[in-house]
Amino acid sequence: MGCYRKAKLALDALRSYTSKIVTRPSVEESAFSRIYQDGSLSSASNPAKFSGLSKSCNFYQRFGPGSQMGVNKINYNPFLGNCIGAKRFYYVDRYRVQHFKPRGPKRWFRNPRTVLIVVLVGSGAFITVYYGNLETVPYTKRTHFVLLSKAMERKMGETQFEQMKAAFKGKMLPALHPESVRMRLIAQDIIDALQRGLKREQVWSDMGYASQESDVAHEASAHETLKALSEREEKIEGKWYKEDEILDDNWVQQCRKKEKGLKADASHLDGLNWEILVVNEPVVNAFCLPGGKIVVFTGLLEHFRTDAEIATIIGHEVGHAVARHAAEGITKNLWVAILQLILYQFIMPDIANAMSVLFLRLPFSRRMEIEADYVGLLLMASAGYDPRIAPRVYEKLGKLTGDSALRDYLSTHPSGKRRAQLLAQAQVMEEALHIYRDRIAGRGDEGFFL
Repeated sequence: MGCYRKAKLALDALRSYTSKIVTRPSVEESAFSRIYQDGSLSSASNPAKFSGLSKSCNFYQRFGPGSQMGVNKINYNPFLGNCIGAKRFYYVDRYRVQHFKPRGPKRWFRNPRTVLIVVLVGSGAFITVYYGNLETVPYTKRTHFVLLSKAMERKMGETQFEQMKAAFKGKMLPALHPESVRMRLIAQDIIDALQRGLKREQVWSDMGYASQESDVAHEASAHETLKALSEREEKIEGKWYKEDEILDDNWVQQCRKKEKGLKADASHLDGLNWEILVVNEPVVNAFCLPGGKIVVFTGLLEHFRTDAEIATIIGHEVGHAVARHAAEGITKNLWVAILQLILYQFIMPDIANAMSVLFLRLPFSRRMEIEADYVGLLLMASAGYDPRIAPRVYEKLGKLTGDSALRDYLSTHPSGKRRAQLLAQAQVMEEALHIYRDRIAGRGDEGFFL
């Protein structure tokens, strides 16, 4: 009997002890405590650490933890944060139903009507802008797309010319310097030839020098031309093959046949104040800015001493102005920049830049140089200078600047040898010789650009 009592007392004590032990949290409470931890484990038993949906949240009241059988019961949704954060991803329609907000931009393209309107308006704007800015280059009859207006292009050239005069202050040869007078007379011959080639009726202003008008009379330069012609013709070795480079005579002739009925656009040449500036610098270079501003460096005159050689180079530079290559280059750079932004999404920026330069910018620049060679060849022939000197000039220029096998593919200018080979064998040389013979014979050569 005593043993029975002792066993009963021990059992009662064990039950009392076990009833005081805290029960293990449920699976839901464990998940809740694991999700909302901020350094230390928090649980549902500690409401101070719980920062879930409040009863003031609309979503909490309608779809989340709500009242069941009149009793408020907290149900945890592990996919939602607090009430403030949840409002970013939900919206309420007019029926007071809450929906997920789509992330990212609005899906406007899901509406066929909206897509059709955008496509039609965009296509109309593109066609209007594109065909409204197409122009035809004189002689080559190549159509090109230029966004820059003629007035803006001329303004840019004049601004750059003023900046250059300020930068080379003290290095510009005076207007009465013999070399300045000589350059002005040769340039005047080229500009007069351009006027005849376009059949201009108005008389352009005389060639100025650094914004100063000059009244120096024109002197004949036939003796220097004859002296150049009497020199031994250098034989141009090698034959031109089309597969060597895209630059060949065929693309010019195809453009002329294809666009035979188009009228060349030369309105950007109307009323230009042509000026020339000679800078005393040992640089073998010359260029023509938009707006008729020609700059020649004395380093070029040290290597090319005859008037015919200088006329070849000035005619080439004027050819850039005639074809609006500067404005076309700005437009091309815009398209290349857009293409680069697209390529950046797929390949590395360095690779995209290298590809755009190698396959877009450099080929375009080399082709523009060849086109300027063609236009300049006709200009010098119409001005009374033998066009057969031009290939020798470019070959000599290539030697001075350093020709290489990679120059035809990795430079903005083709090699001098390649340019000499092309001009010597191109059909444009025959046309230039015909213009030259008519000029020295006193026959008219008007309209050769049209």
